[in-house]
This record gives sequence, structure tokens and C-alpha cells, in this order.
Amino acid sequence: MPIATPLPNLPSVPTLPKKRLPAGHPRTWYESHNRRLKAMRLAIALLHSGVYRPEQADNRRIRRVAAKIGVHTPSNTTCRMVRSLIPREESR
Repeated sequence: MPIATPLPNLPSVPTLPKKRLPAGHPRTWYESHNRRLKAMRLAIALLHSGVYRPEQADNRRIRRVAAKIGVHTPSNTTCRMVRSLIPREESR
């Protein structure tokens, strides 16, 4: 199986301005929301680094990428969430 090469640096795309989170939700809602955002950032970074299948993303690799992009070390739960965001290869 050939080794995947990382994607070249993609041009910066303007993003929407950040908004404050809505007030009045329980604390668990904010924790869950922030965990999902962190998992998405990590999944995108893994895809850019050449990890295209969930089996390739073990906890150590996810935590190394987190350190590289400046994100706090993810928990086991966040690592599972990252793997769930990486698409599985369909059988042909």
C-alpha cells in the first residue's frame, strides 16, 4: 500500500467571525460543544497530515497532532470522537 503524502499548504480561506456562545445552557452543553469543535479541528489536521482512515489514528498520533497544532491534550473520549469524524473506507 503506498504511503499517503500530506496535502500541500492550502490557501487561507476567510472564515466567519467568531460569535459568543449563547447564554443559559447547562455546563455540560458547553463542554460537549467545545469537545466537538476540538475533535473537528483535530480530524482536519489529521486529514491534512495524511491520515485518511480511522484505524490510522490511534490516541498517540491524535495527541501528537494536538501538540503540533497547539491544542490541549485530548481525552480518550475526544480521541474516539476524532476517529468517528474520519470517514471509513466503503467496501467495493
